[in-house]
Amino acid sequence: MPDQQQPFAQPVGPNGAVAGTGAGGAMDLAASEAAGPAPGGPAGRPRSLWSDAWHDLRRNPVFLLSALVICFLILIALWPSLIAPGNPLQCDLARAQDGPRPGHPFGYDGQGCDVYTRTVHGARASVTVGVCATLGVAVLGSVLGGLAGFFGGAWDSVLSRITDIFFAIPVVLGGLVLLSVITSNTVWPVVGFIVLLGWPQISRIARGAVITAKQHDYVQAARALGASNTRILLRHIAPNAVAPVIVVATIALGTYIALEATLSFLGVGLKPPSVSWGIEISAASPYVRNAPHALLWPAGALAITVLAFIMLGDAVRDALDPKLR
Repeated sequence: MPDQQQPFAQPVGPNGAVAGTGAGGAMDLAASEAAGPAPGGPAGRPRSLWSDAWHDLRRNPVFLLSALVICFLILIALWPSLIAPGNPLQCDLARAQDGPRPGHPFGYDGQGCDVYTRTVHGARASVTVGVCATLGVAVLGSVLGGLAGFFGGAWDSVLSRITDIFFAIPVVLGGLVLLSVITSNTVWPVVGFIVLLGWPQISRIARGAVITAKQHDYVQAARALGASNTRILLRHIAPNAVAPVIVVATIALGTYIALEATLSFLGVGLKPPSVSWGIEISAASPYVRNAPHALLWPAGALAITVLAFIMLGDAVRDALDPKLR
């Protein structure tokens, strides 16, 4: 009986891959050897939206510059005495409207107060109003808008009409009316006013983002698998709908700081003896011809702060928007 022919066996390489032969045999390289590591993380996994955005932000000079300015502002807002150890409420009328001198680089205002000390200490109130108001607006607007976009129906219709009413209220006029009857010298009435009139914008953004996210296939798959509305909203929709809210809130933070300065300038926001940039600008405006330095320094600090937050928001928007990649 003739011996049976054994099939030709090709040499097997590591990882179970079939190595090539000199006769031009098949080559079935392993995926890791054929294509190399996939782009993304070190293990070949693609980066998520947030890690990809952080990867771009670290290489964006606009983001780095604005973040550096904001970190410095937060530092002096928390510990202003680090660079301005003087008392912002200590004034000397004999030096009113004097220019810069050693130890007082910004000069004196119309009441003989050190402009440098008051400008540094004024960052605390302005930054506190901006940060607290932004957090309140983002939380309230995101919750109301997210629920309206997820459930729809009557809740969505009622919230839409309420937001239309708030959009019709002029912000500055509303501040003049509401804050003029409050005598508190703290930042909380101003924060509450900004939250009261600022949440509709975030609510509209969150509502649209949730409506878009809940149409995706992964949400429909989770619903088909029996996931509850709470789990779908918190685990699947919220992480994918929060990006536009963060972008708008970051840009709005600088706007809220400017709004606090405007209301304080008009006399209905923060009031003396509180120290803020809006109060400093208001107090220096009558002496702008004789002592322009008393107006330029707090106004310049306000402009740089607002610009830094707007630039930061633009950089975050570019990093989180896939259409701009």
